[in-house]
Amino acid sequence: MIRHSAAIGLVVAGLGIVSTLAVAQERRPPQHEPGFFESIGRWFEEQGKKVGSTFKDAGKNVENFGHEAGVAAKTTVEGAKDAAGAVARLPVARVVTGHAKCQNAPNGAPDCVAAATAMCKAKGFESGKSADMTTAEVCPAQVYLSGRTSGPGCRTETFVSRALCQ
Repeated sequence: MIRHSAAIGLVVAGLGIVSTLAVAQERRPPQHEPGFFESIGRWFEEQGKKVGSTFKDAGKNVENFGHEAGVAAKTTVEGAKDAAGAVARLPVARVVTGHAKCQNAPNGAPDCVAAATAMCKAKGFESGKSADMTTAEVCPAQVYLSGRTSGPGCRTETFVSRALCQ
């Protein structure tokens, strides 16, 4: 009988623990699982936040681009002013065409400085430098009449054909 009473006591105690756990589970708020429309609504909300952030970033980039364009425009204007000033500071110079024979220097090479200066002085300038030269082989008439293009008596002559005058 004591065993029977002890067994009944254990069963009653076990039922008490089980009923306490059942009551505790009933008191917990039920877990809420979002439905289909709630999930779609949350997705649109997140996308709206992302789009808003993207537009803010784009606005900042446009502002930055405007600033950079302003800096570039100022730099370009300053560069153009500097270039115009440099051109204005250049002395008056012009390229002239003509035909002035270069004299041979003592070493046999053509010396065209005097020919370029003479060609520029003839055009009203004070000095000049050769910009383009022409070289020709000049022969006596007998060489050409004999059918040859070079031979004894022929010499090379150099002419200034264009000069930079100042």
